[in-house]
Amino acid sequence: MRVRFGYQTDGLSPVLIIIIANLFVYVIVFILVIISPLIAQKIFLSLALPMPAQFWTQPWTILTSIFLHTRFWHIFGNMITLYFFGTYFNRLVGERRFLIVYFVGGIIANIFLLLLSGLAPYSVALGASGAVFALAGALVMMQPRLPVIIFPIPIPMPLFVAVLGGFVILSFLPSVAWQAHLGGLVVGLIAGFIIRRRERYLLF
Repeated sequence: MRVRFGYQTDGLSPVLIIIIANLFVYVIVFILVIISPLIAQKIFLSLALPMPAQFWTQPWTILTSIFLHTRFWHIFGNMITLYFFGTYFNRLVGERRFLIVYFVGGIIANIFLLLLSGLAPYSVALGASGAVFALAGALVMMQPRLPVIIFPIPIPMPLFVAVLGGFVILSFLPSVAWQAHLGGLVVGLIAGFIIRRRERYLLF
């Protein structure tokens, strides 16, 4: 079994690139809402994941919806979580594995949503939380007892408690697609299990 001491990356990390891309899309849509709400709505509906029968008319949305957010707190929560989990995971496994887990997790999360959701046929889904849960799930398998602090609780807790607790709590909130969170989490747990079996990771 090999021991990995963490990857060093030069330049802009894929985590920051993804965050910048999400913020860019959010700002563009926000500006369009002010300038032309009709155009903004058309762009929004062309990028969001339609539920469920209309998906086959817009299959690209299984990916583009991962970059789309509506409210400030939605994108803020996803991006701040992506920054901390993503930066740590990227250092552990490298850019290629990070990108695979993130995007495969996000896509599978949307597939779970399409298969399990009982949403109205003309509703849409969006957000990066499924992909973020994939990163969290992978870290849970690799370093379950990693101490983390979740606002507003000032006491460190094991990572697995924070992630699983967050999944349960968010599942009870209105308009939250717990199916996507579940899909991302499952992908992450499987990916983390595979990576953990192949290598041990140590960071200094």
